[in-house]
Amino acid sequence: MAPSITTLFLDIGGVLLTNGWDRKARRLAAETFALDCDEMDERHHLTFDTYEEGKLSLEEYLTRVVFYEERPFSREEFRAFMFAQSRPFPEMIELVRQVKARHGLKVAVVSNEGRELNEHRIREFQLGTFIDFFISSSFVHYRKPDADIYRIALDIAQVEPAQVVYLEDRPMFVEVARGLGINGIVHNGCETTRRELEGFGLVL
Repeated sequence: MAPSITTLFLDIGGVLLTNGWDRKARRLAAETFALDCDEMDERHHLTFDTYEEGKLSLEEYLTRVVFYEERPFSREEFRAFMFAQSRPFPEMIELVRQVKARHGLKVAVVSNEGRELNEHRIREFQLGTFIDFFISSSFVHYRKPDADIYRIALDIAQVEPAQVVYLEDRPMFVEVARGLGINGIVHNGCETTRRELEGFGLVL
């Protein structure tokens, strides 16, 4: 008999909220602040992994990507713009709340996010009111798809892989987690995810 599910692992960007600082947001920033989008994108890709791993502060990231020369706008203006790009998916937040309450689940975030952006999103959308653990790349210094971030999540949650269902919008990350024995759902929308959760016995 398969072990019962006791724990949800889930991503933030693309599952509970919009992505924090993706290509679309950066393009809008370039238009808003009259920046060279290609130059900004190249600098972003050269340094963002380091920021997400918690090895750079947001201020250091911004120095490398935007404020390597004088700008007619302030760091505070740009940072506020970055933070303002996050939007919730209320139906998914409610689904996770309901499944957690109905089945007494532990809920852990496994996400790639820089510290300041991650902390802002946790506070702004009150994620700590229904999420028990935050295994964020900037906290543990490993990024998906490194399998070690999932091993750390299993250790922190103190669960066996077969007791976990992982919600993630990126198929490759689900595949990596499955390689460790973690059950995975590629999230494409609230209703399809709801139906797939029911297949694991997590019925509302």
